[in-house]
Formats: sequence, structure tokens, C-alpha cells
Amino acid sequence: MNKVIPDPEDTRDVYERQAALYDAARSRALFEAKWLARFTASLPPGGRVLDLGCGSGEPIARWFIAEGFTVTGVDFARAMLDIARGRWPEGDWREADMRQLELGETFDGIIAWDSFFHLRPEEQADCIARIAAHLEPGGAFLTTVGHRAGSEAGTVGNEPVYHASLSPAGYAQCLEENGMRLTGFMARDPETQDHSVLMARKDG
Repeated sequence: MNKVIPDPEDTRDVYERQAALYDAARSRALFEAKWLARFTASLPPGGRVLDLGCGSGEPIARWFIAEGFTVTGVDFARAMLDIARGRWPEGDWREADMRQLELGETFDGIIAWDSFFHLRPEEQADCIARIAAHLEPGGAFLTTVGHRAGSEAGTVGNEPVYHASLSPAGYAQCLEENGMRLTGFMARDPETQDHSVLMARKDG
């Protein structure tokens, strides 16, 4: 029996409903640390980081705040942002959809951990162009994707949610078309709970 793929248009509503449950279950063990350290090593001290799909701010935004970076968090689920704002009332938390990202400013680094893969493949290609436009020359991009092209069902809280991915070669081509180059990719990295991780850099 084929697995039912959730409707990508339901993603925001799923996060709104599941915000508290998702936040409570989200690991704070920083299994992402290897990639976060590699990413931050390429950024200027105290640089500006855009956390796309920041959710509740735990643990990704917290990492960058603790490391002394200036963090802007963007998410399209208000319930997730409310949790982040409760933790860091002085923070820069913005309600926006990465598919229509137009902040009118640039950043030294952009991270989209466990968020970018909720977009349809064609939306991901368009979003990469928007990400490139928001990066300083030489800026870095870090995201999680699928290990192969296709769509599947993930889980947020206790509800299914849409996931999709281009192929690694498809990402490399799309990045190149937008003045970026692939600098790292690992499919199902066992050190990150089998996340597939991609890093890129904007041409300087």
C-alpha cells in the first residue's frame, strides 16, 4: 500500500496545533553540533544569522545567541513564535513565510534546519533564489533536505506533515544558478539522527 503524502498546504496549521507538543519533544541534546560548529566557523564573530523556520528557538537559535551572533528568527506559525518570544522577549522574531521571503536586508549566514524540506520541490528552487538574495557575498547556508528526490510523510507532534527534496545534484545545480556553491552534503548522517545535511556558500 502506498503511503499517503500529506498536503503541503496543511503544514502551517499542523505547527499551529502541535507547537507545544513539538517543543516539549524537541531534543536539546544538540546532535546538530558538528554541523553548527562547521557553519559558525565560517561566519564573522558576532555576525548576523537568519534562522528560517526558527520554530520555538530551541535549540538552534539558542546556539547562535549563546555564541554571540545576532539572530533574526522567521517562522510562519504564530504559535511557535509565541514560545520563542516568551523565552527571548528582546529577540528579533518575525512572522513570515520563507516562500515569500523579502526582508530587504542581508545576513552573514542563513540556516533552515528541519524547515526547508516542508516546501514543494519547485518552491525549494524559488526559495534558494530568495536565500541567495538575503546572503552577504561569501555568506553561508545550512539546511536539512532529503537523501534523494521525492516527497514523503514526516511527523510533527502527533500529526503527519509533508516533506520533499530535490536530488543532491539538483540542489548543486540550483545553487550554482543562484551564485552559490555546494560546500558539504551528507545523506542520513548517523551523528545527526539520520538527517541529510547540506551546506553552501554564496560566491564572494
